[in-house]
Amino acid sequence: MINSFESFDNSETATKKDIVIQERVDLLSSHMYKQFLDYQHATVNTSEVFSRMIDCLNIVADNMTQAFQARGVTTQNIYVETDALKSVTVMNILWHTISFTTRCNFQPQALYREDSRHMPSNRIIALRGNYNEIIQGVKDRDEEMVKLLENEVASLYIPPDGTQKCIFKIKHTGQEFALNQTDAPRDVVLKVVEIICGGSLYHQDGSVKTFMV
Repeated sequence: MINSFESFDNSETATKKDIVIQERVDLLSSHMYKQFLDYQHATVNTSEVFSRMIDCLNIVADNMTQAFQARGVTTQNIYVETDALKSVTVMNILWHTISFTTRCNFQPQALYREDSRHMPSNRIIALRGNYNEIIQGVKDRDEEMVKLLENEVASLYIPPDGTQKCIFKIKHTGQEFALNQTDAPRDVVLKVVEIICGGSLYHQDGSVKTFMV
């Protein structure tokens, strides 16, 4: 028969262990809840920024159309198409195609900072090419991200605080800029369009096609 004192000691030990588990779980749940709230707020800000980016793209397309019409160039290949959810927009300017998407924000994420003060943020990715063609045939989110990063031109990272500046990173130069959330849609659209349309394509050499910026 088990000694009653031993049984009491075991019960007390188990209770202490339960308290440790509860304390650790409380800390984790608080941390994750903060991430969840940041993610929600960043998502709202990202939707607003992306909507204004679409407006800017339409203005750019209208101005491009007028500029080429004045030069006697056909403009049927200048247009902007946006999906119903406003998560992908594709701009075509003659032989250039540019896409922007928010379809990479399926979980709370943060932008790495060297001072360890990593910035919770959502992301808008600018792509060279048509988003729908780029992701054709992908089987999961991991494969989609690989495809997106292969065609990335730049990314805009939007924090949960609407007064905090976004971080705009250009892939091929490694440059980054801090932009307020009011000016970011215009500045990012113009810079990406300049990168894509302001360069030239070399003729293919073997299997490699180089884009000059």
